[in-house]
Amino acid sequence: MGSAANPQTLGERVGLIPRRSSRASRIADMGFQGIVWLCAACVIAIVGFILLQLIKGSGLSLHQFGWKFFTGSDWDPVNGNFGAVPFIYGTLVSSLVALVIAVPLSLGVAVFITEMCPRSLRGILSYLTELLAAIPSVIYGLWAIFVLIPLLRKYVEPMLGSTLAWTGLFTGPIYGVGMLTAGIILAIMIVPIISSITREILVSVPQNQREAALALGATRWEMIRVGVLRNARAGIFGAIILGLGRALGETMAVTMVIGNRPEVAKSLFAPAYTMASVVANEFSEATGDLYTSALIEIGLALFIVTIIVNIFAQLLVWTVTRGTPRRANA
Repeated sequence: MGSAANPQTLGERVGLIPRRSSRASRIADMGFQGIVWLCAACVIAIVGFILLQLIKGSGLSLHQFGWKFFTGSDWDPVNGNFGAVPFIYGTLVSSLVALVIAVPLSLGVAVFITEMCPRSLRGILSYLTELLAAIPSVIYGLWAIFVLIPLLRKYVEPMLGSTLAWTGLFTGPIYGVGMLTAGIILAIMIVPIISSITREILVSVPQNQREAALALGATRWEMIRVGVLRNARAGIFGAIILGLGRALGETMAVTMVIGNRPEVAKSLFAPAYTMASVVANEFSEATGDLYTSALIEIGLALFIVTIIVNIFAQLLVWTVTRGTPRRANA
């Protein structure tokens, strides 16, 4: 009776598990546990080490400017005047433009794949959508330079300027590069992130929610709107925030198309600068400790904002997906 209650003893008896001493088993278990804990500690240590180095590197700028660094708009390396407002503005505006474009497209793709797509096409569309995330950002930048920018400069931006100039968002000289172009590129890059996470969220909604809505006489659209999207709205919002985190930190593609001019302009046609692109462009050219420290402080701010955004998004996604089994037909 006692032997039957011990799976390891029973396994050894029938020859499924090699016979070994209990002391060796405990040593092996402790070794495995130690390795796993070490791996987890390494991740935490890497993040902490990066944060400490950023704080240390930006110490001179923090001491020199304090909070005025994030309220000043002058960026004059020659005279030693540094303000991060143009970069914060360019980062926020380009990211918001990307969300305005990407969110409806991502939700439409996710809803179609999970609720309306034939089984034969579901895997293909999912793969093609996620394939967009595997394309290097420099490829997006090159495509934008040779295809998107001429298209915007010749057709789209003149049309927007003639019809929506009254908003103040589409005025001024048309260069092809600027915040609008950067927003479109970012939108393409974050579509697979928002779409794939939203698809997982929709799959996690219990099937009986759909069946109950249909049983009460709801149409397919009403079932999706009331039975699915309403139950998944917190997780969908988390997916959007995760996409925003990717947009905030994108560097190469944005640097190639945004124009790289440190100014605050209302028009989306105007060139701008982002926090990531200014670090990528000017760090190798920084002359002087204060200049380098100011760039590192911008990186520190971007690092902290990105971590906070991603943690918040993960919490929102977890509120929907926790303990929910996946649908069998997904």
